[in-house]
This record gives sequence, C-alpha cells and structure tokens, in this order.
Amino acid sequence: MSSSMINPQILGEAADWLVQLHSGTATTADHLAIAQWRGRSLEHDQAWQRAEMLLGDMRSVPANLAMQTLQRASRKEGLSRRQTLTRLGLLIMAGPLGMAAQHLPWEQWSADQRTAVGEQKHLQLPDGSQLLLNTDSAVNIAFNPSERRVLLLDGELLVSTATDPAARPFIVETPQGTARSLGTRFCVRTEGSASRISVLEGQVTVTPQLMQQSTTLTAGERQRFKLNRFDAVERFDMAAMSWDKGMLLADNMRLDELLGELGRYRPGVLRCHPDVAALRVTGAFSVRDTDASLRLLSDTLPLNISRLTRYWLTVEPRV
Repeated sequence: MSSSMINPQILGEAADWLVQLHSGTATTADHLAIAQWRGRSLEHDQAWQRAEMLLGDMRSVPANLAMQTLQRASRKEGLSRRQTLTRLGLLIMAGPLGMAAQHLPWEQWSADQRTAVGEQKHLQLPDGSQLLLNTDSAVNIAFNPSERRVLLLDGELLVSTATDPAARPFIVETPQGTARSLGTRFCVRTEGSASRISVLEGQVTVTPQLMQQSTTLTAGERQRFKLNRFDAVERFDMAAMSWDKGMLLADNMRLDELLGELGRYRPGVLRCHPDVAALRVTGAFSVRDTDASLRLLSDTLPLNISRLTRYWLTVEPRV
C-alpha cells in the first residue's frame, strides 16, 4: 500500500503521535500507546513509517520554507484535508521537535533537575533556600564551602534564598553571566541569547560573562543582558509576576505577546494570526490550563481558535 492510499485520518493520527513522541513530555504510557496504535493494522504501521520518513526528509528543509507551507495549509488555501494531513510531517521540524533540539540538548537532559513543558517544580536546596522551576527548565546545583551556586541551563526559576551561617553568596549562573545575592528573592529567565533578572526582594548584582562591569538591582527592578552588554534597567509591577501562582496577568498586553507566553506552557505550536497580533488584552489567564485560557480569549474577544492538530493551534480573527 502506498502512502497516497493510506487513510488521511490515520496519517493525521500518526503525525500527532510523532509530535508527542518528540515534544519532550512523552511518558512510558505514551510509548506503549504508540506501539499499540501501530499494531492496530498494517495501514497504521505504514502511516507511522511514512511519518518517520517525513521527519528524516524535513531535516534538510529550511525552517522558513516549512513554516510557509504549514501556514498555507492551516488556512487551507487550495489544500484538501487529505493533502493537509499528509504534510503534517512538517510540524515535527518546524514545531515541537525543532524546539526540543534548541532547548533540550544533552546537558539539559542530564541536568540535576528539570521540568517538562507545562510543569513547575518546587525544590528545597541544601541550605534551606527555596527554588521554583518554571516550565521547560533545567538546573544544576553546585554548592561548596565558599558559595552556593545554581546553574540555570535553560528556562526560568524563582529563588528565595535562606540565611547562610557562613555568609556564602548565592549565585545563579546562566549561559550569559551571573546574578549574585546574599539574601533575597528574585527570578532568572533565559531568553535565547540573553538572560533576564527580576528582583522581588533585596538586591542582586548582575555580571555578564564577558564584562567586568556589574549592576546592582533592587526590588521592583529588572534587567536583560547578553554576554557582553546590558539593556537598560526597567521598573516592573511585582504583583503582575504571578506564574508561581499558576497565572499570567495581562494589563493591556498585545495578543501576540500573550500567546507567546502561554505557548511556553504547552507542547507544540501556538500561533497568532497577524491581523489580530496587535489586539490589546487585559485579564488573568491560567498557565496550568492553557486550553481554558484560550477558551476565555475566544469567548470574550472576536477570535477563533483554529486547530490543525492538537499540537498546532492558530488564534485567528472571527469571521
């Protein structure tokens, strides 16, 4: 049986399973379910082989070309359902697998502690300090007699430092530099080639890796920095930083920015149609139930949620 003769619904299911397998959140139960799904019929097994072949083929396709193809498919411009489903292999490289390759290299898979997409984890460190790992994050813990060091490999953390009898500094190290404090509460987040420090209590000294210059931030201040430069210090509303409570508070936020934040908490791709990207949104949105947050958006604003698969959603203008 050729791939052109495979039921398009089965091809779509194969694409969904393959995306889940490479999403970074696949469980043992998922692997067993995939094996059972493949064993349902020869057609199911051939659909799986076809999906894996598409994955191999797409490794050499430029990301922008894959994205353009899927954008066209999601709008169904001249593509039948069958044609759309047979192109779902593109999702694997343009979406979850591509992100996994960027955010979960070997060092992050082998980290002391890490979280899956959508997961948060509370940790108590050896000195009594409290650490909260946000979605899709990885850290190594490196305490010694002279310092307390946490290496944030990727993602975001919130730390509340405990008083240390030896007065050892508490240091969070990112790929771009360090944030150093003696006793405080602060958030550290990696953002591609940059890091961002947000101070909630006390003071934190920030030093980029390739600079000798440092800045000291106080409560209510945040700063983004790269290996060799600082951005300007900004004031921020500390009450609005509520991801540790499972919420995202939007105050006149652009819709594309809001969706970018919600997308961090769900596997797959969450896109914003350019016609509604600048729409301003105010409200409280759950990061623990992003489906509920998307329903809230579609219920209160002139928006539709278009689903190409369960891992590829687009927020579009309502027509």
